[in-house]
Amino acid sequence: MDNNKAKYLSDVLSESNIILSDIQIEQFINYYDLLVEWNEKINLTSIVEFEDVCIKHFLDCLSIIKAFDSLDNLYSYFNGKSLVDVGTGAGFPGIPLKILLPNLSVTLIDSLDKRVKFLNEVISKLSLNDIVAYHGRVEDLAIDSQFRERFDYATARAVASLPVLCEYCLPFVKVGGYFISYKSEKAEAELNLSANALSILGGTFDRDVSFSLNDTDNSRTILFIEKTSFTPDKYPRKAGKPVKKPL
Repeated sequence: MDNNKAKYLSDVLSESNIILSDIQIEQFINYYDLLVEWNEKINLTSIVEFEDVCIKHFLDCLSIIKAFDSLDNLYSYFNGKSLVDVGTGAGFPGIPLKILLPNLSVTLIDSLDKRVKFLNEVISKLSLNDIVAYHGRVEDLAIDSQFRERFDYATARAVASLPVLCEYCLPFVKVGGYFISYKSEKAEAELNLSANALSILGGTFDRDVSFSLNDTDNSRTILFIEKTSFTPDKYPRKAGKPVKKPL
């Protein structure tokens, strides 16, 4: 393990009260190495420097800790639960959450087969258990009984506008579960535009937390939307409709 990288990552995360084991630190470093290697073959991220990846990807994904009083409370919230990461791309936030929370069952969904192949290599090389990656469009998978309303949590990060994300993600979530959306500083405006979508899809805004990443100019908001009633069978609509005509 690269000791300099290990120290930098540990220092960055500890500023947010995230303490990792040596195994977890090594998993993150190996994840970074695979990300850079595969990024030369397929477009995974424009952020490739180790320090930038640590802050703008790893820390960003794990910044959900800001919504909890402590790391222990975060563990308790997700322990033994299931999460689907919709439009996961290079695995964000699903894989960092899985590394931090080994007892969380994670399903990754992406529409590009090459990215899913990358995700499967990460899962294998990092020896992660109880995590799977699926190739498919969310509009198709969300109506499949294997996935529909089967998860305690759904996450999405930098995929689409919030009304569209609600239609993508809420159909995956059990009643009583949560859609957790990683957003920028524009989250409040997007939330105001999502009232109709939430009403139709069975979601209710619960809470949010806003912050900056380690004293940078990168403002973030994480929204917690509770699934309070079943999503009507007609949603999500066919591919392309949610984006072209948001609810």
